[in-house]
Amino acid sequence: MGLLRLLLIVVLASVTPAAGGAEIVGNSSEGLLEFSVGKFRYLELKKPFPEEAILRHISSNVTFVIFQIHSQYQNTTISFSETLLPNASVTGTDKGLVSILRPEQSMCTWHLETLDPEPVQNVAIPLSYSESDPIPGGCNLEFDVDIDPNIYLEYNFFETTIKFAPANLGYARGADPPSCDVKTGPDSRWRLQYDVYQYFLPENDLTEEVLLRHLQRMAEVPQVQANAVKVVTLTADDKTSVSFSSLRGQGVIYNVIVRDPFLNTSTAYVPTHTYACSFEAEEGNCSSLGRVSTKVFFTLFALLGLFICFFGHRFWKTELFFIGFIFVGFFFYILITRLTPIKYDVRLIVTAVAGSIGGIFLVAAWWRFGVLTLCMLCVGLLLGFLVASVVFFTPLGNLKIFRVDAVFWVTFSCIAIFIPVVFMGCLRILNILSCGFIGSYLVVLAVDSYLYTSLSYITLNILRRALHVDFRRAFMNVPFQTNDFIVLAVWGMLAVSGITLQIRRERGQPFFPPHPYKLWKRERERRVTNILDPSHHIPPLRERLFSQLAQIKGLFQREQPAGERTPLLL
Repeated sequence: MGLLRLLLIVVLASVTPAAGGAEIVGNSSEGLLEFSVGKFRYLELKKPFPEEAILRHISSNVTFVIFQIHSQYQNTTISFSETLLPNASVTGTDKGLVSILRPEQSMCTWHLETLDPEPVQNVAIPLSYSESDPIPGGCNLEFDVDIDPNIYLEYNFFETTIKFAPANLGYARGADPPSCDVKTGPDSRWRLQYDVYQYFLPENDLTEEVLLRHLQRMAEVPQVQANAVKVVTLTADDKTSVSFSSLRGQGVIYNVIVRDPFLNTSTAYVPTHTYACSFEAEEGNCSSLGRVSTKVFFTLFALLGLFICFFGHRFWKTELFFIGFIFVGFFFYILITRLTPIKYDVRLIVTAVAGSIGGIFLVAAWWRFGVLTLCMLCVGLLLGFLVASVVFFTPLGNLKIFRVDAVFWVTFSCIAIFIPVVFMGCLRILNILSCGFIGSYLVVLAVDSYLYTSLSYITLNILRRALHVDFRRAFMNVPFQTNDFIVLAVWGMLAVSGITLQIRRERGQPFFPPHPYKLWKRERERRVTNILDPSHHIPPLRERLFSQLAQIKGLFQREQPAGERTPLLL
């Protein structure tokens, strides 16, 4: 019996949740959900069945409680009362309310419900704070709730913007709150600072379970500081708004920690998340991000890029078509996107046509004029563009000075021009390097059309900067996870292999092919003067064309009678 009792105790201890962990609990049959401070609880809400959340035994040194609830994409409503009032309820996927405690108050209640016809999976937690902790959203003048600890998020294709209400200093139970804008000295809320944090979910994972689990790492101050990346620190003089580059299909969680440097205390706002896409859209939702046109375009382009990566210098005219296509196509896409409202698929087709014309034009210019310097300038500028894009893909691109368009584009152009200038004395090396790096990078873009990778944003961020004026204020942070390391290794391997192969194969060969027009002209003169050359006796092109047309015309003419068809009798 003693052994059985010991085993029972061990089993019960193993299933007891750890402190601060998540309690996986279903709906209460009585519609009452018991919560504990600092412990997450999973729950399911259904449309006709509202729930009441209750927190008991609140300590006397707690002055306010933040109750927050999260779901993936279905809205949940949280309110102080059963009757929904605009200034006492909030609705969304990541929402919370601040309960200011009265003297002797030891219990708080909140009402939870959803208007979504489908059941909504949620995770919720109440967090308690003392009178020395700042109150997030305590000086709210913009949103409906009087004290609003929520972060409001908006996104489009280019940028994701978060906004939040300024905080106020903490105060004791029963005391009047400090005034927000009467004075701006060190004893007012103007001494508060706001740290904005960003946390990336695992790439290519859109599951609800993963999101709700990772949201638990972004609710409390110590966890946020340990797991997330601090992007920027705002003061009370700054606007409480921060923009980020939108990462379509990539889960991102944002949170803000308000700090009181005088008392060395801090409080976390209610975290919010986004995938920069819609789960409920019929077309282009989060589950089917890649368009068919994009996949076809970049797959074909990647095949051409692979050929250029390994054989570009040998097939010089093909490479020139490739370079001209990218040059004209890139600028033409920017032009028609900014000036016309046509749809994406049409823009892609028109861009492909314009790029093909640009490639043919560059090949024709080389064939007729043979100006190697002009062709290599285009090649070098394209490599310089890629190098400059990589430079601004690093944390250097988030420096405040580069938010000024003039500074950004001048610096970007200088880096792009610097590359062909440096290699002007060794044009063959410049050409082979361009073939290797640019051709292999197209494989990265093709991979991104099927599977998310952050490396595609090396050039996509530059395109966004050129298309969208407000993108200059966005922080261009991206995750760098397992998929990205694999794609980076493939890119590097292809580039090094292509460059090495072309350098070894071109040893002892002419640096560049001769001028095609001069060769053609010399050959034509040789045929005219050399009567022993069989080609000398070939009729001119015009006569040959007329002869061919006459033969074709004869096929459709009726055969004329040739006289008597029967033999004469002798």
